[in-house]
Amino acid sequence: MTMDRPKGKPPPGKRRGQLTPEQVIRKRRQRLADRADIHSFFFKLAALAVLLAVLFGGVFGITPMPDDSMSPRLSAGDLVLYYRLADSWSINEVMVFHKDGELYVGRVIARGGDTMEITEYATLVVNGSTVIENDIYYSTPRYDSDVTYPVTLADGEYFILCDQRQGAKDSRYFGPVSESEVLGKVITVVRRSGL
Repeated sequence: MTMDRPKGKPPPGKRRGQLTPEQVIRKRRQRLADRADIHSFFFKLAALAVLLAVLFGGVFGITPMPDDSMSPRLSAGDLVLYYRLADSWSINEVMVFHKDGELYVGRVIARGGDTMEITEYATLVVNGSTVIENDIYYSTPRYDSDVTYPVTLADGEYFILCDQRQGAKDSRYFGPVSESEVLGKVITVVRRSGL
């Protein structure tokens, strides 16, 4: 014979608002699972930060285009993504480099072993051949500088010109760029107007 409990009365030994052992265990498990999720999130966030630091500190670089010297392809303010780990650069590749504490972007015209000249008639000559540049819309005048032509480049040196050939600061102004001054090869550009 069982006694009926009045409705709303807790079972014997249990007060109103007190949890059953199963409920206590379930709540504790949920709390531990929530803590584990938080720890996992912060661990993944830290790992992502380290990965980005390695990628953009050692493999890739990003910098704003400092001026319009590479227009119309690159405009001032465009974000330039460059690859740091290339060990040699080819003719016509666009490079990011620094010279005398300033950052520049330019196109490789000649490299180690090449002899190049800019004639009095604003003609570019590399290894005795006149260079026809279909994508450059400006003539290539000489600058009044310490650079004397013809220039024979040593290994690890590059002669770099900007696409905007009149008035841009490039190798006509400061001479060949050494490999140690090169930061990397431009691989893509994010247009400022697209931000």
